Amino acid sequence: MDFEDFLHPIQEENNDFIPIIADDELDDKAKIDLPEEIPVLALRNSVIFPGVIMPITVGRDTSLKAIKAANKGEKLIAVFTQTDPKTEDAGFDDLYEFGTVARIMKVLKMPDGSSTVILQGAKRIQFLEAVSEEPFLKAKVELSIETKPKITKEFKAIISTIKDLSKEVIEKSKNIPSEASMVLKNIKNRFFLINFTATNLNIKVQEKQQLLNLDLLELRANKVLEFLQNEIQMLDLKNKIQRNTRIEIEKQQKDYFLNQQLKNIQDELGQESPSKDYENLMARAKKMKWSKKVKEHFEKEAKKLQRINPAVPDYSVTLNHLELMLDLPWNITSKDNLDLKKSKTILDKEHYGLDKIKDRILEYLAVLKLKGDMKSPILCFIGPPGVGKTSLGKSIATAMNRKYVRMSLGGLHDESELRGHRKTYIGAMPGRILQSLKKVKTSNPVFILDEIDKLGNGFRGDPSSALLE
Repeated sequence: MDFEDFLHPIQEENNDFIPIIADDELDDKAKIDLPEEIPVLALRNSVIFPGVIMPITVGRDTSLKAIKAANKGEKLIAVFTQTDPKTEDAGFDDLYEFGTVARIMKVLKMPDGSSTVILQGAKRIQFLEAVSEEPFLKAKVELSIETKPKITKEFKAIISTIKDLSKEVIEKSKNIPSEASMVLKNIKNRFFLINFTATNLNIKVQEKQQLLNLDLLELRANKVLEFLQNEIQMLDLKNKIQRNTRIEIEKQQKDYFLNQQLKNIQDELGQESPSKDYENLMARAKKMKWSKKVKEHFEKEAKKLQRINPAVPDYSVTLNHLELMLDLPWNITSKDNLDLKKSKTILDKEHYGLDKIKDRILEYLAVLKLKGDMKSPILCFIGPPGVGKTSLGKSIATAMNRKYVRMSLGGLHDESELRGHRKTYIGAMPGRILQSLKKVKTSNPVFILDEIDKLGNGFRGDPSSALLE
C-alpha cells in the first residue's frame, strides 16, 4: 500500500497519492443528478474510487479549463484514467471506459502557478458519447451502479482479512506513516474499506482500473485481498534481503575494524603484517595456469594462512607449502627435438664407442617420435663406475632439447627425502624430486636417478619401495 506523502497534494501527471476518507457517497440513499453534458478530467497515474477524497495538482491547460468550467456549474466532473500515462494531450480514445464522477470540493492556487483541486469520488460512471474536445473534454456519461453483496459471514471474514492485512502492510513498510493505522481503524463502512484499500494498493494503474471496472463489490474485495497478499509476500522478501544485507555489511565492518586493530598491534610490536604475505601469494597465484582442483587447494591453504598467527610455527610451514606450489613448473614444458640424425651426431661426438647403447637410445627416440605419447619411459644403464652412464643421460637431454636433472640416491635411507616431510613437522621440506623440478623450472626434464643400487634401508622407511611407487 502506498500511504507515503500522506495529506500532501498530488500531481496527477506523475505522483502517487493518499486519499482522505469520505464514505458517505457509498450510501445507496445518496443520489446524484448527472448533467446531460459533463466536463472530463483525464488523469495519468491515478484512479479515483467512489467515496474517496483525493487532492490532485493539475498542470495541463485543458484540465484547468475543465475544472474551471465544472466549478462554475454544479461542481461535478467526470474523472477518467488514461490508458497510456505518456500521452500529453489525451483525447477520448486515450481514456478507459469506466471512471468516477467527482465533486469539486475546493480549488487552491499554488505559488508556482499550478492549481490543486480536492475531488470527492461520488459514483462510478460509464462513458457514452463524446461531445467536444475543445477547449476541454466534454462528454455524455451514465451512472454504472456497483452491485453490493449480501452481508454474509464469508463477506465479513473477507473484509476483516483486508483490514488485518492492510495493518500488516503498514507495519512492515518503512515508507508508510504509522498514522495510516488510525485511518484504517476509523473506517466503518465495509464497501468504503474496499475502495479505500484499492486506491492505495501499490500496484499498476492498469490493475487499479481493472478493480474499478468490476461491477460486483464482492469480486473487487477478493481481488483486493489477492493484491494485499502479494504485497505482503513482496515486503517480507524485501525485508529479508535488507536484513541479510545489513548483517553482511555489519560483519564486513566488524572484520575491517578487527583487522585494523590487529595491524596496529603488529606495527607496535614491530612485526610484519601477514596480510602482505597473503597479498603477494594471491598476486602470484593470479598468473598461474592451474587446474580447478589445484586452484581450490591453494585458495583453501591461503585462507588458512590468513587465520594463523605469524608467531606460530605452522605459519612458516604453510607459507613454505604455498610458495612451493607457486614455484613448481605447472604445465611448463620444453619442446622436444626428435631429429634422429642430430641425436646420432651428438651421441657420437660426446661418446666414443658404446655403439650398442647408442643404437638402443636412437631406437627409443625413434619409437617416441612415431608414437608421440609414451608415458613415464625409463632407461636403465648398468655398468662399473666411469663408463659414461650419467653423461649418456646428459647427452640424451641435449639431443632432445630438454632440461637435465641429476639426483644421487647413494646412501639415501629415509623415504621422506623422496616423498617430502609431513607438514606437521617443524622444518618440513618437499621431497628431492619436487625440489629438482622446482630448480629446473620445467615439468618434462630428463631426470637422472644416479647410484640407485646404493640405496639404503633403515628404520625410517624403505626408499626403494617409495621409488617403485
